[in-house]
Amino acid sequence: MAGRSYEAFEVGEVIVHALRRTVTETDNLLITTLTHNPQPLHLDAEYAAGTEFGRIVVNGLFTFALMVGASVEDTTLGTLVANLGYDAVIMPAPVFIGDTLHFETTVIGARESNSRPGAGIVTFEHRAYNQADLLVCRARRMALIHGAGA
Repeated sequence: MAGRSYEAFEVGEVIVHALRRTVTETDNLLITTLTHNPQPLHLDAEYAAGTEFGRIVVNGLFTFALMVGASVEDTTLGTLVANLGYDAVIMPAPVFIGDTLHFETTVIGARESNSRPGAGIVTFEHRAYNQADLLVCRARRMALIHGAGA
């Protein structure tokens, strides 16, 4: 598996993910309708044109989920027990249809689990940037990960 045991992560390590993704109108439409979000800023081009953004803004849940998903192959693929939580999610700049996003992760914590022998808790800070290298999303994720002997 591509993922790593918790012992293989070093605090301070920065992982630059190779995956880049151009956001499409279909991406935005699917996440918005699948989650029953009626926000016209995400769905109505005429409405969005009259806002300060001047165009449709991509649903932030898509950006967040894509950012985390892009990290999985390099971090927890096949070694994850469970995601324990997400924290400090920010979206300091909008994402628009046609933006190409790229991603990186910093390991900000790693320790043995107190309740599950042979596993550890790794805390990641995930970041997403657009094609102009502008930060568009950041979040912390706490993951329970199998140890090397599991």
